[in-house]
Amino acid sequence: MGSTFLVAAAGKVLFLRYADISVNDKGGYGVQIVFMNQMSRNNGVSDGSTAQVWIGEEEGMWRLGWRDIEPDGHALDVDWYEGGSWQELLCVYRHQLAMKLSEGYRPVIEGIFHEPEISKGKNYSVLKLQCYSELYGSEELYTELCAWRRRKAAAGRKAPYFIASNRVLRLISAFMPQTEEELLQLPGIGANKAAEHGAEWLEMTSQVERTTTFPLDWVNDELKEDEFLSWLYKQKEHKYKQELDNYRRNRTMLRGIAEGLNLEQLSKNTGMTRRELVEQLEGLEKDGYDTEALIRLELGNLPDKELSDIWKAFEELGDTFLKPVMQRVYGEEPAVEGGLEQLYERLRLIRIRFRRQQQVQERNAG
Repeated sequence: MGSTFLVAAAGKVLFLRYADISVNDKGGYGVQIVFMNQMSRNNGVSDGSTAQVWIGEEEGMWRLGWRDIEPDGHALDVDWYEGGSWQELLCVYRHQLAMKLSEGYRPVIEGIFHEPEISKGKNYSVLKLQCYSELYGSEELYTELCAWRRRKAAAGRKAPYFIASNRVLRLISAFMPQTEEELLQLPGIGANKAAEHGAEWLEMTSQVERTTTFPLDWVNDELKEDEFLSWLYKQKEHKYKQELDNYRRNRTMLRGIAEGLNLEQLSKNTGMTRRELVEQLEGLEKDGYDTEALIRLELGNLPDKELSDIWKAFEELGDTFLKPVMQRVYGEEPAVEGGLEQLYERLRLIRIRFRRQQQVQERNAG
């Protein structure tokens, strides 16, 4: 009799049993299948091909794969993952499956995994507007809006996303509001943004012929459901790719810390900058991992007085912003070897320790 297995996929938990079947890989070894689902693609982008996604176990190693089955019965197997980490397998599974779903594949048995959990409410309508704007917006107007944003950002010495997000500019380029009332109907644009930039946006949209109308409730009927789902899965693909990359970065970091590597050595191994590594370190600490060995290695030559002054500044000024702490300890215009970037790195490493101790004190007080 097969063993019971707990499978967590796309936010759902499925209880499965080892199947009584096995598949032979290229080397002829049997793989015990613990999960499989049939997929089909019948949305006009192909001739009705089917596929299978499966998870198997072989001698303590996890296997994940995809099998394309053409109408003539010819099958092509693609290995997605082989390794000992169930967590990494799930990350790969979500990312690869989202890619296939964005290409038009759908599970034959609905409701088992990966269907979008979206209520037919406000968020659903907003997503449909975003989808339509990306698929059917005016590229010419969008390019003009991006050029406008770059000019505004340079003049105000701000990052472009502080002026307006890509999504907001896409919405404007697709629906081309002609009045402030219409502008305020676009998600992401409030009264403040409309007052600050609305006149310039409306000046640009008024130069383009518009074929659609406001209000935008027609989008829900105009946009095909499968077209929307494919777009939605494309967004999930990007999200899951980030999760997979983050998981692998964390694994590399933890392995390096265990081996006694410093930031410079980790940077060479990962291709990440020191700043990116410290940010990753902060994330690991939040997730409950012990990063003290690396912090101790990096701060080993720091004078006790300097460490004490930084710690005291965190206690008095808080740990949210680093600039006030830096100015308290090093002055308004610090001149130190290594420059400001090295100072901020030092403060971030000490802040990890400081926050860890604060959490311990809070738990003990509780």
